[in-house]
Amino acid sequence: MAGSDCLPTVHEWESPDYEPSLPVSEKSNPLTCDIDRASANHIVRMLHASDTQMFQEETRATYQRLLSEQVVETLMEVAKNVELILKDPRDSLVVLSGCGTSGRLAYLITSAFNRALRELNQSSVYSYIIAGGDRALLSSQEAPEDDPKLGMLSLKKVCEGKRRVLFIGISCGLSAPFVAGQLDFCLQHPEVYTPVLVGFNPAHQARDEPLPGCTFTFRSVVQRMQQLAKSQKAYLINPAVGPEAISGSSRMKGGSATKILLEVVLSAAHAATFANTPITYKGTLQHMRAYEKTLDITYAQREQISALLEAAGQSLRCGRRVCYLGWGSLGMLGLIDASECIPTFGADYEDVRCFISGGYRELNNNEGPLGPDFCIAHEDFLHLVLPSLDDQDMVLLLYTHSDDVSEVVKLGRRVREKMSNLYAVYHLVDGDTAAAVHQDDINKLCLSSLRITWPASGSLLHMQWELSTKLLLNTVSTGAHVLKGKIYQNHMIDVQVTNSKLYRRATRLLQLSGCPESQCEHALLKAVYCMDKLTADITSSDITTHTCTARNRSKVVPLALVCLLTGCLLREAETHLERQPIVREAVEACLS
Repeated sequence: MAGSDCLPTVHEWESPDYEPSLPVSEKSNPLTCDIDRASANHIVRMLHASDTQMFQEETRATYQRLLSEQVVETLMEVAKNVELILKDPRDSLVVLSGCGTSGRLAYLITSAFNRALRELNQSSVYSYIIAGGDRALLSSQEAPEDDPKLGMLSLKKVCEGKRRVLFIGISCGLSAPFVAGQLDFCLQHPEVYTPVLVGFNPAHQARDEPLPGCTFTFRSVVQRMQQLAKSQKAYLINPAVGPEAISGSSRMKGGSATKILLEVVLSAAHAATFANTPITYKGTLQHMRAYEKTLDITYAQREQISALLEAAGQSLRCGRRVCYLGWGSLGMLGLIDASECIPTFGADYEDVRCFISGGYRELNNNEGPLGPDFCIAHEDFLHLVLPSLDDQDMVLLLYTHSDDVSEVVKLGRRVREKMSNLYAVYHLVDGDTAAAVHQDDINKLCLSSLRITWPASGSLLHMQWELSTKLLLNTVSTGAHVLKGKIYQNHMIDVQVTNSKLYRRATRLLQLSGCPESQCEHALLKAVYCMDKLTADITSSDITTHTCTARNRSKVVPLALVCLLTGCLLREAETHLERQPIVREAVEACLS
């Protein structure tokens, strides 16, 4: 499997010879091939370089890019469709849907733009769908991703009684069966639905495996959409943004690019409807460039981001916790980042948590409060979590100077009464001194306060603050888990095997051992079923059966990899990992 040898140029991944069997979203990134051995500062440099790939210009005919002419023009056409609905919202709806990070961003974006409509005394026109329901906003609920019928039924329910629906399905890898089922339903009912697909692989790399209970594949859906796109009855927005820094971790660039593209579309539609600002190529491109500037402003704070990453990594290495305390939409981004650590790194639910001011009242999700297992308010943190924290845990305050900074001071004081490992990240406009006194108090409470200053206020500012916070939190949580040893080279070695996508990814990861695919899959199944000799019943079962069983197992990929590398039995592999719980070092010990 490629990825172990660093390649010299940032564009090398675009070569048809680079990991040719993998789609872009699953390739390993040459820039980060030794991230597992990097210092905190070097990890930040690598993640910055990877994020910068989002905005690189087309260098050859291989892939469309974020700023490609065709992508910008398609964004404009979709914005015009949204504008039509905003101007005549009766019996109309714009639906954003996705799985995992894509669904969480669908929630975040619809919440923001419905709020903007309410402020203008307009009725809401946006709805979100996330595979697994609202629990998936806060935790890993990955099995529903594999159910195309569930996707279709959820869309049908949300759109009941509507005569015009713009459906935006998000699947970073053009692979999620849940979204494929929804797109197929749209294609069957063109009198109501106009489908839009957002993803980050070229169309020919869409998954082409049969979907459960269906006669179509994701790729066949994409091909039908390509035909309809010629007459603007369907739209594909699928630029390549380069391989993820941690291969397959689409929460990072995939999530950031999703946020950028959809906010560009909806912002342009709102400006056209409510400010008579025409949707133009120049205006769309300028908005995209504003997000590019966001990367520069954020990563200019590299030294302080490195310090946060180091502190978070130290807490996780000690078996302790990282807690984000957020306000407004920055708190929501904290919730999203924390939820992603579980499936990505095999983290425990308590390892990285976020709590937001206002709790579910602020979240304003479809299903409301989700029960005692999902407590998210600052009051919950104070009563349930803070009493058990000590100086080995880390707490990070996330806010802007447009929030009530006096409330940040009060909560910071409560935290400091119990522990000292307190940090802050905040955004403000250059020259804004309204909260200066309160900020001085916060600076005294915290070991460090990272201030991100923005040159001017404007309609895009809050969206830039959000993207900046997403980039920063992704960097801190990813880097912290790298330092904990959860990454091997630049692969998610401790990934949970909870759906078909992750099952296939796990099988590919095991090929790092140098063993053939069939042997790797056998080793994976042995770890899933906890047996050294597989029965015929197991080997003849389908992937859904395997992933259902794997949901109750931990460290299945590390166990399988150790077995493959050493030829040992499962019990011996467990002993290796008990002796050296850092997966990377356990693997290296077996290799040496």
